[in-house]
Amino acid sequence: MDLLDSDDGGSATSASTCTVTSANAALGSAGSASTLSPSHSSHSQRSNSFSGCALGSLDPSLYRGGAADLEEEMLFPEDHLGRLWFGAHYEPTAEKLTVTIIKAKNLQSRTVATANNCDPVVRLHLIPDERRHLQSRQKKKTCNPVFDETFVFQVPSKDLEDHALRMTVVDTGRNKRRAVIGHLTFPLSRLADASAPAVYKMDLEKDTPEMLSDLGEMLVSLLYNENLHRLSVAVIEARRVKFRDDRREAYVRVILQQHHGQVKVKRTTTVRCQDDNINFSECFNFHVPAASIDVSSLALQLEQPSTRYGRGHKLIGKCVLGSYMFARGKALTHWNTSFGNPMQQVQQWHALSI
Repeated sequence: MDLLDSDDGGSATSASTCTVTSANAALGSAGSASTLSPSHSSHSQRSNSFSGCALGSLDPSLYRGGAADLEEEMLFPEDHLGRLWFGAHYEPTAEKLTVTIIKAKNLQSRTVATANNCDPVVRLHLIPDERRHLQSRQKKKTCNPVFDETFVFQVPSKDLEDHALRMTVVDTGRNKRRAVIGHLTFPLSRLADASAPAVYKMDLEKDTPEMLSDLGEMLVSLLYNENLHRLSVAVIEARRVKFRDDRREAYVRVILQQHHGQVKVKRTTTVRCQDDNINFSECFNFHVPAASIDVSSLALQLEQPSTRYGRGHKLIGKCVLGSYMFARGKALTHWNTSFGNPMQQVQQWHALSI
């Protein structure tokens, strides 16, 4: 399984399109929250879309079609990651976004040629603010799970056009190790003119490939000791560095964060170089308990020291490695691979950005 990680017109189509079905039953709301904050119906209040058109439910007929619909559901492209059905509705007066995760089909099994070797959950974020997330309950040993769970986000009307709903399907796997199967992003602007709830069908995608950075790249190695809960971070080298001035010297500041708060900060020595490549070869250890892996991240900042008469450092560029809450693409894959393979050193080049 890749750790990254449509409209079916009779044939499989690209992952970037989605099918929309108009809903006859309204999606309800539950509870209240602060601005851009999510909520999930509690165990006793959880709505069940199979029980009819109750508050917070979807009409089952919307996604239980006839023979033609069932045949259409089985049309998947090659190397398909999975398909997700969900309902979405925005109530302008209450400023509530209600999302119902209905089901998924054809999710990738973690073992090739082994059916239903998948324990999926769905995580929901509002982007660009991804600090808070909601999560469905785990479904065990199935690549075609039925979730039937409703979630509520409080979103001011003025912010609707600028936000999107990002859903990530994760295989929790054995020993609680998590592997991202795929993502989908649903712009909330699609709901601006929708007067009634609707059901959407979208294919999961891998992360967009990273563009080559013009600020440079950094080679980083991670090794996790699960017995000692110790993460060893090796800053090896940087190449094609775009220095901020004529002084070709720099250091790397390594910051361990949890829940967006700094836990520990360490830095390499300042290294001078003759060209645009810098060799650091320094290693640092951080204490990361297993329970904190999903809320942790590492920020590696390449900086130039201040001049003799200046104040502060000059940031050249940085990269952030972490869980699904903080990282995407190669950075997320590097993090997941390292924690999923304890006692193995995993190296990866990462593009720098500001």
